[in-house]
Amino acid sequence: MDQLRAIKYFVKVAETRSFSRAAEHFQVPPSSLSRRVADLEAHLGATLLTRSTRVVRLTEIGQRYYRDIVDVLAQLDATHEAVSLYQAEPMGRLRISAMVGFGERILLPLMDRFNQRYPDVQLDITLSDELSVLDRDEVDIAIRGGYAPDARVVAIKLMNNDFIAVASPEYLARYGTPRHPLELKHHKGLYFRTPQGPTRWICELDDRWQDVSAPGVGYSNAGSWLLDRAIRGDGILMLPGWVLKPYLDSGELVPVLVSPGLQVTTQPGMAIYLLYQKTRYQVPKIRAAVDFLVAEIPMV
Repeated sequence: MDQLRAIKYFVKVAETRSFSRAAEHFQVPPSSLSRRVADLEAHLGATLLTRSTRVVRLTEIGQRYYRDIVDVLAQLDATHEAVSLYQAEPMGRLRISAMVGFGERILLPLMDRFNQRYPDVQLDITLSDELSVLDRDEVDIAIRGGYAPDARVVAIKLMNNDFIAVASPEYLARYGTPRHPLELKHHKGLYFRTPQGPTRWICELDDRWQDVSAPGVGYSNAGSWLLDRAIRGDGILMLPGWVLKPYLDSGELVPVLVSPGLQVTTQPGMAIYLLYQKTRYQVPKIRAAVDFLVAEIPMV
């Protein structure tokens, strides 16, 4: 039995929950793939998958085996790639996943410059606010906002990601400037929608966190549309400071300062992190991209 091939077949079946989709990925007959997975189970003396006419599921021991084996495969692939490219120039496809707003405003212009420096690297950039799993989603580098993830990946802090409430001077002249969070119920809110839902406005009142969101007049995951509406005077908006900086500098938007201050989470210290698997850093294209982005993105 080609054990490594059987393991790769098993991993793809576990991720797709389908023998036919896994076989299509490897361009082999489903019967051949199924037979190799069965041989792997026989070799291990354990049932890794439960099969039915409609769905394939991992057994309890199958889930544990999958979690352990994907790390082994990732390290093996990284070792093979690092050895084959040792002392080579950065080259090949570089897969990056980043948040939409960060990608459009900061990442894409930087990667144009990166490509001028390393023309043999083929950039494959996906912008999405959905979370990426580096090994599962075949991503070399991910850029995400939030908190430092677990120790299974390297997380480099690129910049702070604190949210600021803003409005246009025209809006505040028309509706007044709120000074206390509870006054926001008399205002209009523009809300950025994440995959988990719209960002709430919360603050700590009477020793407990309370939702003080203003009545909503606009919800979207398109930050540029929300910014346009805020500039037109349609409502108060909360977005990260790095997004708002040019509009604050120009005076098109001004901070809305209430006391106690507004937050979008009860946990302090949100930031934007660059994530990659530790075993992959020695691959020239990944090392070059990580070093370039860390050097070029200012800590703000």
